Amino acid sequence: MPASSAKETKWIWLFACVAAVHVFVFSAAFPFFNNVDEQQNVDLVIKYSHGDVPRTLELFDPETRHDVVLYHSYAFLGKPINAPGRVGAPPPWQQSPDEQTARVTLATVPWWQHFTNYECVQPPLYYTTAAGWWQAGRGVGLREPGLLYWLRFFNVVIIALLVWIGYAVTRSLFPNNLFLRLAVPGLIAFCPQTAFYSIQNDVLCPLCFGLVFFLLIKLWQAERPGMGLATLTGLASAAAFLAKLTDLPLLAVAFVVILLRMRRLAQKGQLRPALPAFVVLFLAAVLPMLAWAIHCRIDFGDFTGTDIKIRDFGWTYVPFSEQWRHPIFSFAGAWTFISGLMVTLWQGEYLWQREPMSSPVVDAIYTILSLSLVAIALISLTRKPTASDASAARSWLWWAFAAWIASIAFLAFVSTLYDYHDSFYPSREHPFFSSGRLMLGALLPFLLLFAYGLDRLFDRGGMVVKFSVLALFIAFMVGCEIAGDWPAFQSQYNWFHL
Repeated sequence: MPASSAKETKWIWLFACVAAVHVFVFSAAFPFFNNVDEQQNVDLVIKYSHGDVPRTLELFDPETRHDVVLYHSYAFLGKPINAPGRVGAPPPWQQSPDEQTARVTLATVPWWQHFTNYECVQPPLYYTTAAGWWQAGRGVGLREPGLLYWLRFFNVVIIALLVWIGYAVTRSLFPNNLFLRLAVPGLIAFCPQTAFYSIQNDVLCPLCFGLVFFLLIKLWQAERPGMGLATLTGLASAAAFLAKLTDLPLLAVAFVVILLRMRRLAQKGQLRPALPAFVVLFLAAVLPMLAWAIHCRIDFGDFTGTDIKIRDFGWTYVPFSEQWRHPIFSFAGAWTFISGLMVTLWQGEYLWQREPMSSPVVDAIYTILSLSLVAIALISLTRKPTASDASAARSWLWWAFAAWIASIAFLAFVSTLYDYHDSFYPSREHPFFSSGRLMLGALLPFLLLFAYGLDRLFDRGGMVVKFSVLALFIAFMVGCEIAGDWPAFQSQYNWFHL
């Protein structure tokens, strides 16, 4: 079926609206502050809203300290010692003025006044845009804790845009495959990834690299890339870098694609007229990256800002000769790492009173389905293409796999670098960066492979069977998410109880 029919466009609008409502409802359901560095990320947004770009691991802003001690529910990691905000205590808006004063007093205790924010080294794109959103909320009269939720609701815009990017990619690659054109946006809309319910810079990664992936397709399809397309591709690449440094392996794959495109043009004798566009592309991409790297080198001591953060954590580097003893090089360790990544890529990493918000059975289903469908996709790519499966689209699925596997390999490599000492996560007992949010930039490439594997597996059943299976999987995602996250909806500390 040809792409871009009016009915199909209505489906994408529906998916975008559903995605927005989905993220809004679950963002509102969770209290503050979660176990995935949310208070550190809020602090950075507040710093940027004040025009403060950190030049070291700065102390928490007084405004952040006030918000954290007053509105922290302690529901994610259990109750702290000797704090008035114990698990089960009523939220501050239901407490007496004296009780609220007791909580606020915590912001002035020595521990808080010496607590540094180890996320100060993070690239600025998310915090700059989120700071503008924060100021807009304040400008219309919002105040904490509603303003904190307003900051979370920034993700509503991001997820809606991501649905459209997913559709733009599949429409470009599969003009004759209605299932794939709708499946990928549908999976994005219902994906139960808790990062989209949190204040953190990971949420920009799938949008930024999704845009890079789409522009690369257009760059490859263009007979001769123009200045506008080249500039957009370069700026999108820079945005992916400035969203989070874990996008680096994805950008490495993107630059290989660009170099191969240049090689193809050179083989046809067409590189010379296109060369100015590629020069602009590289300048638009590299100059912002270089500027941030120089800032990190001057202010944090190295080109990524990693070393100062590692020292703050108390980690130490493992000698190269001992890295090969890491458990990731065993079958059990590799499975622990890969399965952890697949589970958290789908569901995120929220804890509730120190317990995961999902069941081992659900985790196993996500892991097995993910690896199986990616395997089916790869096997299908080695076979003769069908009428709805053009060879050009198949090559982009290989690039999607390269991006996905590059992210996994990067996190595996980083896992072997450090001795984690007494760290909570990663730890000596679990020395893996098995956090799906760290590879969220590869979400769209992964979902392309996942949907393609589903398409190939049920190809003989036709469209009715394919869409029925997709609907069942979406129902599974929604049902498991509601069941797992239900304690949050009952919390007195969430947005519904303000």
